[in-house]
Formats: sequence, C-alpha cells, structure tokens
Amino acid sequence: MKQPSPPTSLPKYLAEGLAKQDTETLQKVQNYIEALIEYRDQSVDTDKLPETAEPVEESDSTGSGTVVKEKVTCGDDSCKCASGDPADMHGPYLYRYYRENGTMKSEYVGKPENE
Repeated sequence: MKQPSPPTSLPKYLAEGLAKQDTETLQKVQNYIEALIEYRDQSVDTDKLPETAEPVEESDSTGSGTVVKEKVTCGDDSCKCASGDPADMHGPYLYRYYRENGTMKSEYVGKPENE
C-alpha cells in the first residue's frame, strides 16, 4: 500500500513532520486532535456569555456552540439603545457563541421565531 497523500490544505511543515512520526506518536496526535475537536464543539459555559445573553433550547444548523437570545446595541451613540437599559436595546436576536482557535466568537443566527 502506498503512503496516503496529505490534504492540500495541510501546512507543509505538518505534512512533512507527521509523515516522519512513528505509529505510537501518530496515535497520540490523533487522540489529541479528537479531544481538541470535541472541546471546540461543546457548548460555551453560560458564565462566559455576555450578561444580557439568555441561552435557548433551539440549536442552529451546525449543532456546535451555544445559541442565546440577546438584546444588543447598534453602535449609534445617538440611539436610545446606547443607554444600556435592556428596555431600550434592540432585539432580542439569536446568536451562536462558539470557540475558534481557542477564542470565543459569536455569529448572528436570526430573530427568534416566537417573538
């Protein structure tokens, strides 16, 4: 059997370095990668979410991260939402919080269906 070709998206230093490793080291790397993927796909701890975020049971299409209902400010200093009072803020909107490269990120999912 011929040695498999690495994905073209894999950095050269990884492709060359991994090919030189023994089987035991490759198994340890595989275990690490699987654990890292599991960590990144898990829900974000609610204590790490913004104060105004309210976790919801709905999940988005990716199934990873934590979906929350959140009221937000628009960034316009002359808008009433700039007061920070939740009653004056825009929304609620759904956002998905997830981890990417060790950093927590969020993305807009949409408006809640029942609001």
